[in-house]
Amino acid sequence: MDLQSGYHQVAMDERDREKTTFTTRRETYSFNVMPFGLCNAPATFQRLMDCTMRGLNYEVCLIYLEDIIVFSADVPTHLRRLEMVLACLRKAKLKLKLSECSFLQRTVEFLEYRVSENGVETDE
Repeated sequence: MDLQSGYHQVAMDERDREKTTFTTRRETYSFNVMPFGLCNAPATFQRLMDCTMRGLNYEVCLIYLEDIIVFSADVPTHLRRLEMVLACLRKAKLKLKLSECSFLQRTVEFLEYRVSENGVETDE
């Protein structure tokens, strides 16, 4: 699963918005949401995902920034785990990009690895 506009789902603290200010010829702007490209944006977003999925990462799913893979040995377990992950995302008000999501796959390419019933292998 892939989150929709990952970083842009994270609101900037009002006190920190001025740190994202940029100027055009006509006006000055600040971000209301976390822009991609801030030096601490990846760490901040990963922390958000780790907190959102507390207790599930490495047990039910694998998370890297806005990418989530849910794994299981059988379909009933997979559906329960998927419900758990989706409930956490819903509680955190994080939205998925459905066009980037695949469900009930036997093999998934994830961060240049192939994850299957045989375990995790390097993707050729």
